[in-house]
Amino acid sequence: MHLVLYSKIGCHLCEGLQEKLEQITDLEIQLEIREITTNPDWFDRYQYEIPVLCLQVDGTERLIPRFSPRASVSQVQQILQQLGDRG
Repeated sequence: MHLVLYSKIGCHLCEGLQEKLEQITDLEIQLEIREITTNPDWFDRYQYEIPVLCLQVDGTERLIPRFSPRASVSQVQQILQQLGDRG
């Protein structure tokens, strides 16, 4: 599963989501972090929305609905598993 996390240095919500994703062990996750301040298009699109998580499938990104900051690692994993099962 290839995930893209649009993030910004110093964003506590972004850091929290990244930590949760890195703790998931039951799914094979390739996590790509995209720092939005390095690309004007990303910044314009996501500056008020981060963290933004996308599932990359066949070269296209599918937006994953925002997780609650209170979601546990197991809850995040369960949702990602369901998304992966849908293909």
